[in-house]
Amino acid sequence: VQLQASGGGLVQAGGSLGLSCAASGRTFSSYGVGWFRQAPGKEREFVAGITINGGAKYYADSVKGRFIVSRDNAKNTVYLQMNSLKPEDTAVYYCAAVLRNFYKRASDYNNWGQGTQVTVSS
Repeated sequence: VQLQASGGGLVQAGGSLGLSCAASGRTFSSYGVGWFRQAPGKEREFVAGITINGGAKYYADSVKGRFIVSRDNAKNTVYLQMNSLKPEDTAVYYCAAVLRNFYKRASDYNNWGQGTQVTVSS
């Protein structure tokens, strides 16, 4: 499966952005999807994720209550709605997918989108 992340941009602290992860292929509904981010000089970290049929959603403590992950399998797309953004949310955001499973560790994913930059100004 090929992934295309989009929706990043520049926003002021307290604002909102919505990211999309569009996938090719008709079997996207069989993939668990994770959102990760990487700030300069830091390791890639788990942000949020959603299982195959959206039955379970997971969030990093740093974004819990502010970010919402969802999916529309009919559109082959997973979304990340980011609210109450903080300067520390600034990073390149990536979506990743793994067949018939879900993980919080980046190394467990074998399909990655190209990343989209999110910059939050104070």
